[in-house]
Amino acid sequence: MELETVALAQEVDFSMWALFARATLTVKLVMLVLIIASFWSWSIIVQKLIAYRAARREAEVFDRAFWSGDPLDELFDKIGVEPEGRAEKVFASGMMEWRRSHREDGGLIAGAQARIDRSMDVAILKEAEELQKGLPVLATVGSTAPFVGLFGTVWGIMHAFIEIAQQQNTNLAVVAPGIAEALLATGLGLIAAIPAVVFYNKLSADSDRIVAGYEAFADEFSTILSRQLDS
Repeated sequence: MELETVALAQEVDFSMWALFARATLTVKLVMLVLIIASFWSWSIIVQKLIAYRAARREAEVFDRAFWSGDPLDELFDKIGVEPEGRAEKVFASGMMEWRRSHREDGGLIAGAQARIDRSMDVAILKEAEELQKGLPVLATVGSTAPFVGLFGTVWGIMHAFIEIAQQQNTNLAVVAPGIAEALLATGLGLIAAIPAVVFYNKLSADSDRIVAGYEAFADEFSTILSRQLDS
């Protein structure tokens, strides 16, 4: 009897595709949702890693140009009113407000410093929103995928026990395939959740550092303009 059970178990295909194919419709849907969530998460992760690297590189290039000693008006004329770089956009917003604050006679309109600061704050907020776009998806996948996978496992195990009761057979060859199919859902849930959580924490920290750099630049730029306002 034991030899027959072992032989029967050896004949069962336990490959990933076979486990998926034998699973119930509900478990299959759960697995498909988790696979899609995993690919979605990885697409966001790769895109953000590339975008953050480009943002850091662009900020370094602009920082060197800003502190090169060239007149700020020349730098602004060079990059234009609609630059592509994120740090350049913060600078351009401040410079545009600076120029708008001058009257035709050369004097400054009252409240220029506050308006310049607000303009740069708005520009930083827009860039922060753009940098953080997609990160809530990683947080959602990381927090829900294990529970979605667990739901698939519970459903699969329930279905496996129903089959055992119907066949009135508790041999390992009968029990093992259903249990394996159910546990695959939990495995997929963890595969989707773990990278999402890890990279959400990393990318959130990277985004905060980039935005902090923009805020530090805005403070330094505001200080430079305030000296000219007071002179």
